[in-house]
Amino acid sequence: MVGEDTVMMSGKELRRVHVIRQVMDKKVTQEKAGELLGVTARQVRRLVDRVRQEGDRGLAHRGRGKPSNRRIAESVKTKVLRLYDKRYGDFGPTLAAEKLAERHGITLSDETLRLWLTVRGIDHFARRPRPHRAWRARKGHVGELVQLDGSHHDWLEGRGPACVLMAYIDDASSRVCARFYDHEGTMPALDSFQRYVRRYGLPLAVYADKHTTYQSPAEPTVEEQLAGTKPQSQFGRALSAVGGELIPAHSPQAKGRVERLFKTLQDRLIKELRLAGVATLEEANRFLDEYLPRYNRRFAVPPAQAADLHRPKPTAWELSRSLCLKTTRCLRKDFTIAHAGQLYQIHDTVRATHVQVEEQIDGTLRITHHGRSLGVHAIAARPVSVAEATPWPRARRRVRPRPEHPWRKRLLPERGPHAAAAER
Repeated sequence: MVGEDTVMMSGKELRRVHVIRQVMDKKVTQEKAGELLGVTARQVRRLVDRVRQEGDRGLAHRGRGKPSNRRIAESVKTKVLRLYDKRYGDFGPTLAAEKLAERHGITLSDETLRLWLTVRGIDHFARRPRPHRAWRARKGHVGELVQLDGSHHDWLEGRGPACVLMAYIDDASSRVCARFYDHEGTMPALDSFQRYVRRYGLPLAVYADKHTTYQSPAEPTVEEQLAGTKPQSQFGRALSAVGGELIPAHSPQAKGRVERLFKTLQDRLIKELRLAGVATLEEANRFLDEYLPRYNRRFAVPPAQAADLHRPKPTAWELSRSLCLKTTRCLRKDFTIAHAGQLYQIHDTVRATHVQVEEQIDGTLRITHHGRSLGVHAIAARPVSVAEATPWPRARRRVRPRPEHPWRKRLLPERGPHAAAAER
């Protein structure tokens, strides 16, 4: 059966498979793999043996879909939260856990209580972040971490339209990949990332700031709180779909490598564009294609380790399915949906209340249900209903004929001879 060869794996497990394969190919040492995966070298050897015995499916979590054997009963959780609301509402998790054990005989970890309270939206006990600046060493491998940001600047010095430079810089080698766009948004981010992947492959992690393009400002829903997940932007969702990790930078100094890159380019690149007489966005991007190889040859540095941790680039079809805008739309009873002010007619008969609209980078639109493409065409004009087509009956205006109208003369009573004599 086809389903027997299908293995459900998370993005973290896919990265683990990639790193373990690098160890098996002797491109990465066991100690370095342990640092990348957050485990010991001994655990790395266990993972290597498991892959040799079971293949990639051996790294899938064994407890997926099974309840934990050490879970706390739901009745105990309900009692603890009720006691906290009633007596310990202003206590921190550590002190509250101590009092629960001392006064009520309920023993549980302070971190467990902290997690329960955070899911319920209680976070008054959170510590205030303190500013700290520390030098961080470069990553050892190319593709291990890539910093991403957009620079709003007068790049063309008034000769052309305003534009934004979307730039990627490898943390280990300072190799740069960049492109100009008319704004910094989701589509430019997806297009620039697709171009990076086609050129170098999939990086393990992307380091970006808290711009709404990369980090969603929405509050987590109840379902997300129960699942322990956070809202994702379209870019973050697309990056997770291809197995990448999006790391948020809490300050500009945290991603200082790309910030210093923009400072350099705002000095050197602007002068190069001026000398070349570039005045349009298309000319600027063509100029970048020739300029960046020269820039990288001069300013890129050799990484500490020779192995490249970029994962192989997916096929064009896989990239287009992942790196796109995905929106859920309600399917009406007449099998039509509304999207961006336009009506679309679904050709296929599906038993669903919602479908997914995928807006590709090249502007094409796909409508899917559970991953299956649906036949669709745009409705040029909405059909007019019978009630709208039938004009509302107008009230008839009362007509008053003129006094000399023949109709009025017919209505006047005939006068006798005595009336005529009286008039004379």
